Amino acid sequence: MSNPAFWDSRYASPDYAYGTAPNAGLVALEHLLPREARVLVPGDGEGRNGVWLATRGHQVSVVDQSAAGLRKCAQLAESRGVGVNVLHADLADYRPEPAGFDALVLVFVHLPPDLRRRVHQRLLAALRPGGVLILEGFDRSHAGLPGGGPRDPAWLFDAEMLRADFVACPELSVELIDGDLEEGPWHQGHARVLRVFGRT
Repeated sequence: MSNPAFWDSRYASPDYAYGTAPNAGLVALEHLLPREARVLVPGDGEGRNGVWLATRGHQVSVVDQSAAGLRKCAQLAESRGVGVNVLHADLADYRPEPAGFDALVLVFVHLPPDLRRRVHQRLLAALRPGGVLILEGFDRSHAGLPGGGPRDPAWLFDAEMLRADFVACPELSVELIDGDLEEGPWHQGHARVLRVFGRT
């Protein structure tokens, strides 16, 4: 998917690159998940979102290509007194259990354009009928703003792209959020993000 060495290097510091607090969009939408949901959280790095979901009583599986990030995810989970299933895998190759999850959470998981739709559709197939999709990511109009994210505009999202990727969610809600990010040292400042909710 990308270079694991890059992410291992970013996560090598004892500090958390994106903080330990959950993403604001996830916090805003978590109440729409069923209780004790089986939640798949790909690309969660150091685990801030997956661990928070576990503290809310959900059964969480975090998938990431960075072994360094997953070690910190496990440490964060232990410090919060919860369990999280961690799996070391590249999303380009990862094939989750079909219909094995109640919810899919994708927070700032930006993929190369030639992989994005295929990976999105494969991950969505992991949801049971009626399963919940929650996504937050940088909008194309974010390019050039200081809040972090991919430097290549081709890796950014727009609403029509996401509706096409997640066509199995017939009533996808896509909201543009224009504001400031305060998520660790790498997500700081003005940003434009898309906040997405859907059901299969």
